[in-house]
Amino acid sequence: MVRVLLAAALLAIPASAYVAPRAGAAAPQSAQLPVSQVQLEPLDLEEPSQSEGVFSILTAGFGVGAVLGWLNSRKQQIASVAAASAVAMAPAANAMVDYDNIQYLGGSDKVDINNANIQAYRQFPGMFPTIAGMIGTHGPYKQVSDIYNIPGMEDKLKNIVKKYEGNLVCLPANPAYFIDRINNGSYR
Repeated sequence: MVRVLLAAALLAIPASAYVAPRAGAAAPQSAQLPVSQVQLEPLDLEEPSQSEGVFSILTAGFGVGAVLGWLNSRKQQIASVAAASAVAMAPAANAMVDYDNIQYLGGSDKVDINNANIQAYRQFPGMFPTIAGMIGTHGPYKQVSDIYNIPGMEDKLKNIVKKYEGNLVCLPANPAYFIDRINNGSYR
């Protein structure tokens, strides 16, 4: 049924574009006269007859119906294109790729107390999870010795920290890493 209506609309569109000459009007003479002798008639801006208006509305209705029918049959494809367009237009996340002190986040024998995740302290026996958690939940620190001032840290824990104090560094807190010191989303 939709195909029949679409075919009828496609056949009717050229017919609706045809403008019939007014009764009693002569054929244009401009092809026979030089340009300087051509006389232009004023435009008659009459409103179209009611039958022309109804026909135009029907033609437009068929056209809109055809487009809506086509869109309805292609819902999945249109949704896919819309989603792909949204992803393509979305701004990319500004990830920090180059961090000069990345080696201190757990890739070497030195750990940055302001930016490293608590998992980086696993290499130091006795520091994970208790002392690492205490370091991660406090701060930022100005120097390594500030970790001895963490409230509730017992002397036996401070002795463990003293053993590995040479392996700890204190760099300025970087917002990209400081926020993930306790839970960076990596699980084993």
